[in-house]
Amino acid sequence: MNFLKIIFDKMKNEKICIGISQGDVNGIGCEVILKALSDTRILELLTPVVYSSPKVIAYYRKVLGLTNMNTVSIRSAEEMQDNRINIVNCISDEIRVEMGKSTPHGGEAALASLQAAVADMKNGHLDALVTAPVNKHNIQSEKFNFIGHTEYLQSEFGNDNAFMLMTSDRLRIGILTGHVPLAQAPALITQEKLLSTLRLINKTMPEDFNIARPRIAVLSLNPHAGDNGLTGNEEQTVIIPALEIAKNEGILVFGPYSSDGFFGSDNYLQFDMTLAMYHDQGMTAFKTLCFESGVNYTAGLSIVRTSPAHGTGYDIAGKNIASPESFRQALYMACDIVKNRNQYNLLKENAMKEVEVKLAEEN
Repeated sequence: MNFLKIIFDKMKNEKICIGISQGDVNGIGCEVILKALSDTRILELLTPVVYSSPKVIAYYRKVLGLTNMNTVSIRSAEEMQDNRINIVNCISDEIRVEMGKSTPHGGEAALASLQAAVADMKNGHLDALVTAPVNKHNIQSEKFNFIGHTEYLQSEFGNDNAFMLMTSDRLRIGILTGHVPLAQAPALITQEKLLSTLRLINKTMPEDFNIARPRIAVLSLNPHAGDNGLTGNEEQTVIIPALEIAKNEGILVFGPYSSDGFFGSDNYLQFDMTLAMYHDQGMTAFKTLCFESGVNYTAGLSIVRTSPAHGTGYDIAGKNIASPESFRQALYMACDIVKNRNQYNLLKENAMKEVEVKLAEEN
C-alpha cells in the first residue's frame, strides 16, 4: 500500500492537459473561456490548450479588458507550453466575429475548433476535452450531422452507449432519451435501454466519481408515476420490470418517482444519481437548482469530456456579463475525473496482479 500511496500522491500533483474547443465564436464561449483562464492560479492545476485563433482571442481579450494573459500560439497540443494559455491556430484569420448572431461562419469555426481538439485527443496529446457551447443549427454540414456534441463524440471515439449527465455538488441527473422530440421519447423508453443505462451509471460512478455503491433514483414518465395505469402504463410495463432486473444484478436503484414530488420534497438529496426519462424533465430541475455551477458530462465515452451547463448565450454575448463559473467547474471536473479514472485503473490493475500471484501460489 505504501507504493500505491506514493503513486496516488504523484498523480494528485501532476498537471492535466485540457483541450478546449471555442464553441460558437459569436456566443459567450470565448468570453467564459478567457474569464476562467484569467485567474493564473488555474495554471497550477492544468495546462490549457484552446482551439481557436490568436486573432479571435486577441479580439475578445480587448473586448473584455483582459490585457495581462500569458498566451502562446502553437500548431498542435504536441507543442504546448506549461504555465501558459496555449492557442492552437485552427480557424481562418478571415473569420468575422459578429457577437450575438448565428452565422454560417460561426458554425464552420465551431466545427473546425472541435475537429482539431478531437484530433489531438486521438493522438494522445490531451488528457481531457472541455467544449464551449455550439449552435446545434449552424454547425450542421456534410461533416457534422449530429444532434450535438454527445452524438458526435460517441461516433468519433466508437462508444455505443454514451449519454448526457448533468452534475454539480448538489445534484447529478442523467437523461435517458437525450436530445429527441418529446413526442418520440416514450417509444425510446424500453427495458433494454433503461437497463443498459443503469448498468452504465453503476459503472461510471465508481470509475469517474469515486462512488463505489451509487444510489440511483429513477423518475417516472407519466404524472404521479402513472397512478397504477390511470395516467399511463409505461411504469408497469417497462420501468418497474427493468428496475427489478437491475436490483437482482445488485444495482442500488429506487423508484420510479414522480418528478414533481421528488424535487419538491428535496428527495433528490438522498441519492448519488437521478435518471430522468426525457430532456426537460431533468434539465428544468437541474438548471433551476444548479444553473451557475452545473456541468454537462458525457458518461460512457472512452475519453473525458465536460462542458458548461449553459448554451451560446447570444443575448448577452459581448456585454461582459456572462459568468465563467460553469465553465470553470467544467475544467475542475475534467481534472478530477481524469485523476479518478487513473486511480481506479491502477487499483484494478493492482488487484488483478494480486489475484494472479495467489493463483500462481496455489498451483
